[in-house]
Amino acid sequence: METIVRIGLDTSKSVFQLHGVDRMEQPVLRRKLKRSQVLAFFGRLPPAFVAMEACGASHYWARELRSLGHEVAMIPPQYVKPYVQRGKSDAAGAEAICEAASRPKLRKNFVPIKSPEQQGAQMLTRVRTQFTGRRTQLANSIRGYAAEFGFTAPKGLSRLQQSLIDIRSPTVPELAMELVEALATELARVDDQIATLDKKLMQLHRGNEMSRRLAAIPGVGPIGATLLSIKVVDARGFKPARSFAAWLGLTPKNHSTAGKNRLGVITRAGDEMLRSVLVAGATAVIGDLRRGGSRMWPWLKALIARKPPKLVAVALANKMARIAWKLMISGERYRPVGKAVPMATPI
Repeated sequence: METIVRIGLDTSKSVFQLHGVDRMEQPVLRRKLKRSQVLAFFGRLPPAFVAMEACGASHYWARELRSLGHEVAMIPPQYVKPYVQRGKSDAAGAEAICEAASRPKLRKNFVPIKSPEQQGAQMLTRVRTQFTGRRTQLANSIRGYAAEFGFTAPKGLSRLQQSLIDIRSPTVPELAMELVEALATELARVDDQIATLDKKLMQLHRGNEMSRRLAAIPGVGPIGATLLSIKVVDARGFKPARSFAAWLGLTPKNHSTAGKNRLGVITRAGDEMLRSVLVAGATAVIGDLRRGGSRMWPWLKALIARKPPKLVAVALANKMARIAWKLMISGERYRPVGKAVPMATPI
Protein backbone atom coordinates (compact mmCIF):
# COMPACT_ATOMS: atom_id res chain seq x y z
CA MET A 1 0.00 0.00 0.00
CA GLU A 2 1.22 3.51 -0.89
CA THR A 3 1.98 5.94 1.92
CA ILE A 4 -1.28 7.48 3.11
CA VAL A 5 -0.99 11.14 4.07
CA ARG A 6 -4.66 12.05 4.57
CA ILE A 7 -7.79 10.04 5.39
CA GLY A 8 -11.40 11.10 5.29
CA LEU A 9 -13.46 9.16 7.84
CA ASP A 10 -17.25 9.05 7.50
CA THR A 11 -18.62 7.88 10.85
CA SER A 12 -21.95 6.28 11.70
CA LYS A 13 -23.46 4.06 14.35
CA SER A 14 -22.04 0.76 13.06
CA VAL A 15 -20.36 1.23 9.63
CA PHE A 16 -17.39 3.53 8.96
CA GLN A 17 -16.19 4.50 5.47
CA LEU A 18 -12.55 5.48 4.80
CA HIS A 19 -11.06 7.38 1.88
CA GLY A 20 -7.27 7.93 1.85
CA VAL A 21 -4.94 9.71 -0.55
CA ASP A 22 -1.17 9.81 -1.05
CA ARG A 23 1.12 12.81 -1.52
CA MET A 24 0.02 13.09 -5.18
CA GLU A 25 -3.64 13.33 -4.08
CA GLN A 26 -4.34 9.95 -5.66
CA PRO A 27 -6.81 7.62 -3.89
CA VAL A 28 -4.97 4.70 -2.30
CA LEU A 29 -7.53 3.65 0.33
CA ARG A 30 -11.22 2.96 -0.04
CA ARG A 31 -12.51 0.75 2.72
CA LYS A 32 -15.58 0.06 4.82
CA LEU A 33 -15.10 -0.99 8.44
CA LYS A 34 -17.35 -2.15 11.23
CA ARG A 35 -17.27 -0.13 14.42
CA SER A 36 -15.30 -2.82 16.26
CA GLN A 37 -12.60 -2.82 13.54
CA VAL A 38 -11.83 0.92 13.44
CA LEU A 39 -9.29 1.28 16.25
CA ALA A 40 -7.49 -1.94 15.34
CA PHE A 41 -7.16 -0.79 11.71
CA PHE A 42 -5.84 2.67 12.62
CA GLY A 43 -3.51 1.11 15.17
CA ARG A 44 -1.71 -0.71 12.33
CA LEU A 45 -1.43 2.40 10.13
CA PRO A 46 1.55 4.77 10.31
CA PRO A 47 0.68 8.26 11.60
CA ALA A 48 -1.56 10.14 9.17
CA PHE A 49 -3.85 13.17 9.03
CA VAL A 50 -7.42 11.97 9.74
CA ALA A 51 -10.42 14.23 9.10
CA MET A 52 -14.06 13.66 10.03
CA GLU A 53 -17.27 15.63 10.29
CA ALA A 54 -17.90 17.26 13.66
CA CYS A 55 -20.74 15.68 15.63
CA GLY A 56 -21.42 14.49 19.17
CA ALA A 57 -19.58 11.18 18.85
CA SER A 58 -16.70 12.53 16.77
CA HIS A 59 -14.92 13.95 19.84
CA TYR A 60 -14.60 10.43 21.26
CA TRP A 61 -13.15 9.05 18.03
CA ALA A 62 -10.85 12.05 17.68
CA ARG A 63 -9.39 11.42 21.15
CA GLU A 64 -8.95 7.71 20.43
CA LEU A 65 -7.24 8.26 17.06
CA ARG A 66 -5.02 10.95 18.53
CA SER A 67 -3.89 8.50 21.24
CA LEU A 68 -2.79 6.17 18.40
CA GLY A 69 -0.46 8.86 17.06
CA HIS A 70 -2.62 10.30 14.26
CA GLU A 71 -3.29 13.99 13.68
CA VAL A 72 -7.04 14.52 13.82
CA ALA A 73 -9.25 17.33 12.53
CA MET A 74 -13.01 17.80 12.78
CA ILE A 75 -14.77 19.81 10.08
CA PRO A 76 -18.26 21.35 10.42
CA PRO A 77 -20.64 19.44 8.09
CA GLN A 78 -21.67 22.58 6.18
CA TYR A 79 -18.09 22.95 4.93
CA VAL A 80 -17.99 19.35 3.69
CA LYS A 81 -21.21 19.37 1.66
CA PRO A 82 -19.84 21.50 -1.26
CA TYR A 83 -17.22 18.81 -1.94
CA VAL A 84 -19.74 15.98 -2.42
CA GLN A 85 -19.51 15.26 -6.14
CA ARG A 86 -22.83 13.58 -6.88
CA GLY A 87 -25.51 11.80 -4.91
CA LYS A 88 -25.20 10.76 -1.26
CA SER A 89 -23.35 7.70 -0.07
CA ASP A 90 -20.85 6.80 2.63
CA ALA A 91 -18.06 6.58 0.07
CA ALA A 92 -18.92 9.99 -1.41
CA GLY A 93 -19.06 11.47 2.08
CA ALA A 94 -15.64 10.11 3.05
CA GLU A 95 -14.15 11.40 -0.20
CA ALA A 96 -15.69 14.84 0.37
CA ILE A 97 -14.29 14.97 3.92
CA CYS A 98 -10.84 14.05 2.62
CA GLU A 99 -11.01 16.74 -0.05
CA ALA A 100 -12.31 19.43 2.33
CA ALA A 101 -9.50 18.71 4.79
CA SER A 102 -6.94 19.61 2.12
CA ARG A 103 -8.20 23.20 1.74
CA PRO A 104 -5.93 25.63 3.63
CA LYS A 105 -8.73 28.16 4.17
CA LEU A 106 -10.82 25.59 6.04
CA ARG A 107 -8.20 25.04 8.72
CA LYS A 108 -9.42 28.09 10.62
CA ASN A 109 -12.86 26.43 10.81
CA PHE A 110 -11.69 23.14 12.31
CA VAL A 111 -13.59 22.27 15.49
CA PRO A 112 -11.40 21.95 18.63
CA ILE A 113 -11.43 18.49 20.17
CA LYS A 114 -13.13 18.48 23.57
CA SER A 115 -11.97 16.51 26.59
CA PRO A 116 -14.36 14.14 28.42
CA GLU A 117 -14.64 16.72 31.23
CA GLN A 118 -15.66 19.44 28.80
CA GLN A 119 -18.23 17.17 27.21
CA GLY A 120 -19.61 16.30 30.65
CA ALA A 121 -19.96 19.99 31.51
CA GLN A 122 -21.73 20.67 28.21
CA MET A 123 -24.05 17.76 28.91
CA LEU A 124 -25.01 19.40 32.19
CA THR A 125 -26.14 22.57 30.39
CA ARG A 126 -28.09 20.62 27.77
CA VAL A 127 -29.85 18.43 30.35
CA ARG A 128 -30.78 21.56 32.32
CA THR A 129 -32.28 23.08 29.17
CA GLN A 130 -34.30 19.90 28.55
CA PHE A 131 -35.69 19.93 32.09
CA THR A 132 -36.50 23.65 31.82
CA GLY A 133 -38.45 22.99 28.63
CA ARG A 134 -40.28 20.11 30.30
CA ARG A 135 -41.22 22.39 33.22
CA THR A 136 -42.67 24.97 30.83
CA GLN A 137 -44.59 22.24 29.01
CA LEU A 138 -46.12 20.92 32.24
CA ALA A 139 -47.02 24.40 33.47
CA ASN A 140 -48.74 25.23 30.19
CA SER A 141 -50.65 21.94 30.29
CA ILE A 142 -51.95 22.69 33.79
CA ARG A 143 -52.99 26.20 32.73
CA GLY A 144 -54.77 24.87 29.66
CA TYR A 145 -56.71 22.17 31.49
CA ALA A 146 -57.61 24.57 34.31
CA ALA A 147 -58.95 27.07 31.76
CA GLU A 148 -61.33 24.40 30.44
CA PHE A 149 -63.09 24.55 33.80
CA GLY A 150 -63.02 28.35 34.10
CA PHE A 151 -59.86 28.82 36.19
CA THR A 152 -57.08 31.11 34.95
CA ALA A 153 -53.84 32.38 36.47
CA PRO A 154 -51.49 35.30 35.70
CA LYS A 155 -48.16 34.67 33.99
CA GLY A 156 -45.32 33.18 35.99
CA LEU A 157 -44.62 29.84 37.63
CA SER A 158 -45.11 31.36 41.07
CA ARG A 159 -48.75 32.17 40.19
CA LEU A 160 -49.51 28.61 39.12
CA GLN A 161 -49.96 27.36 42.66
CA GLN A 162 -53.07 29.48 43.05
CA SER A 163 -54.62 27.76 40.01
CA LEU A 164 -53.92 24.37 41.60
CA ILE A 165 -55.74 25.54 44.72
CA ASP A 166 -58.68 27.05 42.82
CA ILE A 167 -59.23 23.98 40.65
CA ARG A 168 -59.95 21.87 43.73
CA SER A 169 -63.61 22.71 43.39
CA PRO A 170 -66.77 20.58 43.60
CA THR A 171 -67.58 21.66 40.02
CA VAL A 172 -64.49 19.87 38.66
CA PRO A 173 -64.90 16.13 37.96
CA GLU A 174 -62.88 13.76 40.13
CA LEU A 175 -61.07 12.28 37.10
CA ALA A 176 -59.94 15.73 35.95
CA MET A 177 -58.68 16.51 39.44
CA GLU A 178 -56.64 13.30 39.54
CA LEU A 179 -55.02 14.10 36.20
CA VAL A 180 -54.18 17.68 37.21
CA GLU A 181 -52.66 16.38 40.45
CA ALA A 182 -50.52 13.96 38.43
CA LEU A 183 -49.25 16.86 36.32
CA ALA A 184 -48.58 18.92 39.46
CA THR A 185 -46.59 16.04 41.01
CA GLU A 186 -44.50 15.72 37.85
CA LEU A 187 -43.97 19.49 37.81
CA ALA A 188 -42.67 19.42 41.39
CA ARG A 189 -40.29 16.55 40.53
CA VAL A 190 -38.91 18.43 37.51
CA ASP A 191 -38.55 21.57 39.64
CA ASP A 192 -36.41 19.62 42.12
CA GLN A 193 -34.26 18.26 39.30
CA ILE A 194 -33.68 21.77 37.95
CA ALA A 195 -32.71 23.00 41.43
CA THR A 196 -30.16 20.16 41.70
CA LEU A 197 -28.72 20.93 38.26
CA ASP A 198 -28.52 24.64 39.15
CA LYS A 199 -26.39 23.76 42.18
CA LYS A 200 -24.04 21.70 40.02
CA LEU A 201 -23.85 24.56 37.53
CA MET A 202 -22.93 27.01 40.28
CA GLN A 203 -20.24 24.62 41.50
CA LEU A 204 -18.73 24.65 38.01
CA HIS A 205 -18.94 28.43 37.95
CA ARG A 206 -17.22 28.91 41.30
CA GLY A 207 -14.48 26.44 40.39
CA ASN A 208 -13.65 28.13 37.07
CA GLU A 209 -11.55 31.30 37.24
CA MET A 210 -12.52 32.39 33.71
CA SER A 211 -16.21 31.94 34.45
CA ARG A 212 -15.95 34.12 37.55
CA ARG A 213 -14.32 36.88 35.48
CA LEU A 214 -16.90 36.70 32.70
CA ALA A 215 -19.81 36.83 35.16
CA ALA A 216 -18.89 40.45 35.96
CA ILE A 217 -19.98 41.57 32.48
CA PRO A 218 -23.46 43.15 32.73
CA GLY A 219 -26.08 40.74 31.43
CA VAL A 220 -23.85 37.64 31.42
CA GLY A 221 -24.22 36.33 34.96
CA PRO A 222 -23.16 32.90 36.30
CA ILE A 223 -25.09 30.82 33.74
CA GLY A 224 -23.87 32.78 30.71
CA ALA A 225 -20.32 32.85 32.06
CA THR A 226 -20.32 29.09 32.68
CA LEU A 227 -21.65 28.42 29.18
CA LEU A 228 -18.96 30.63 27.64
CA SER A 229 -16.17 28.95 29.59
CA ILE A 230 -17.48 25.47 28.71
CA LYS A 231 -18.41 25.89 25.06
CA VAL A 232 -15.53 28.10 23.90
CA VAL A 233 -12.59 25.70 23.97
CA ASP A 234 -10.03 28.13 22.51
CA ALA A 235 -11.03 31.80 22.20
CA ARG A 236 -7.75 32.57 20.42
CA GLY A 237 -9.07 30.64 17.44
CA PHE A 238 -11.13 33.76 16.67
CA LYS A 239 -8.80 36.50 15.48
CA PRO A 240 -11.03 39.62 15.66
CA ALA A 241 -13.87 39.98 18.15
CA ARG A 242 -16.34 40.16 15.28
CA SER A 243 -15.45 36.60 14.26
CA PHE A 244 -16.48 35.42 17.71
CA ALA A 245 -19.79 37.30 17.47
CA ALA A 246 -20.31 35.83 13.99
CA TRP A 247 -19.63 32.33 15.35
CA LEU A 248 -22.48 32.91 17.82
CA GLY A 249 -24.80 34.03 15.01
CA LEU A 250 -25.12 37.61 16.30
CA THR A 251 -23.95 39.36 13.12
CA PRO A 252 -26.22 40.29 10.17
CA LYS A 253 -26.46 38.29 6.97
CA ASN A 254 -24.65 39.91 4.07
CA HIS A 255 -26.54 40.14 0.77
CA SER A 256 -24.23 42.71 -0.84
CA THR A 257 -23.83 42.87 -4.61
CA ALA A 258 -22.85 45.38 -7.29
CA GLY A 259 -21.06 47.52 -4.73
CA LYS A 260 -24.18 47.95 -2.57
CA ASN A 261 -24.13 46.79 1.03
CA ARG A 262 -27.31 44.99 2.06
CA LEU A 263 -27.36 43.63 5.59
CA GLY A 264 -30.26 41.46 6.71
CA VAL A 265 -31.29 39.74 9.94
CA ILE A 266 -28.74 37.98 12.16
CA THR A 267 -27.43 34.67 10.83
CA ARG A 268 -28.48 32.59 13.89
CA ALA A 269 -25.45 30.40 13.24
CA GLY A 270 -23.45 28.68 15.96
CA ASP A 271 -24.63 27.62 19.41
CA GLU A 272 -28.32 28.43 19.89
CA MET A 273 -28.25 27.96 23.67
CA LEU A 274 -25.36 30.35 24.20
CA ARG A 275 -26.84 32.94 21.85
CA SER A 276 -30.24 32.83 23.55
CA VAL A 277 -28.68 33.24 27.01
CA LEU A 278 -26.73 36.31 25.87
CA VAL A 279 -29.82 37.86 24.25
CA ALA A 280 -31.89 37.17 27.38
CA GLY A 281 -29.19 38.78 29.53
CA ALA A 282 -29.11 41.81 27.22
CA THR A 283 -32.89 42.10 27.50
CA ALA A 284 -32.58 42.16 31.30
CA VAL A 285 -29.95 44.93 31.13
CA ILE A 286 -32.21 46.99 28.85
CA GLY A 287 -35.14 46.51 31.22
CA ASP A 288 -32.99 47.69 34.13
CA LEU A 289 -31.97 50.81 32.19
CA ARG A 290 -35.59 51.62 31.38
CA ARG A 291 -36.48 51.32 35.07
CA GLY A 292 -33.83 53.93 35.89
CA GLY A 293 -30.79 51.73 36.38
CA SER A 294 -27.46 53.28 37.24
CA ARG A 295 -25.39 51.87 34.34
CA MET A 296 -23.66 54.68 32.43
CA TRP A 297 -24.04 53.54 28.82
CA PRO A 298 -25.03 56.63 26.79
CA TRP A 299 -24.72 54.75 23.50
CA LEU A 300 -27.23 52.14 24.70
CA LYS A 301 -29.71 54.77 25.88
CA ALA A 302 -29.49 56.49 22.51
CA LEU A 303 -30.02 53.16 20.74
CA ILE A 304 -33.07 52.35 22.87
CA ALA A 305 -34.59 55.71 21.95
CA ARG A 306 -34.50 55.10 18.20
CA LYS A 307 -34.54 51.32 17.62
CA PRO A 308 -36.99 48.44 18.37
CA PRO A 309 -36.40 46.58 21.67
CA LYS A 310 -35.44 43.23 20.10
CA LEU A 311 -32.93 44.86 17.77
CA VAL A 312 -31.35 46.67 20.72
CA ALA A 313 -31.14 43.40 22.68
CA VAL A 314 -29.30 41.67 19.83
CA ALA A 315 -26.93 44.64 19.42
CA LEU A 316 -26.14 44.57 23.14
CA ALA A 317 -25.66 40.77 23.08
CA ASN A 318 -23.18 41.30 20.22
CA LYS A 319 -21.31 43.84 22.36
CA MET A 320 -21.33 41.48 25.36
CA ALA A 321 -19.90 38.66 23.22
CA ARG A 322 -17.06 40.88 22.00
CA ILE A 323 -16.21 41.99 25.54
CA ALA A 324 -16.26 38.34 26.70
CA TRP A 325 -13.88 37.39 23.86
CA LYS A 326 -11.45 40.11 24.90
CA LEU A 327 -11.51 39.01 28.53
CA MET A 328 -11.00 35.35 27.56
CA ILE A 329 -7.89 35.98 25.45
CA SER A 330 -6.35 38.67 27.66
CA GLY A 331 -7.02 37.31 31.16
CA GLU A 332 -8.22 40.76 32.24
CA ARG A 333 -11.16 41.53 34.49
CA TYR A 334 -14.18 43.56 33.48
CA ARG A 335 -14.01 47.15 34.66
CA PRO A 336 -17.06 49.37 34.14
CA VAL A 337 -16.68 52.71 32.37
CA GLY A 338 -15.89 55.50 34.76
CA LYS A 339 -13.37 53.60 36.90
CA ALA A 340 -9.72 54.61 37.17
CA VAL A 341 -8.76 51.94 34.64
CA PRO A 342 -10.83 51.80 31.42
CA MET A 343 -13.04 48.87 30.58
CA ALA A 344 -11.53 46.05 28.55
CA THR A 345 -12.84 46.52 25.03
CA PRO A 346 -12.63 44.28 21.97
CA ILE A 347 -9.96 44.77 19.35
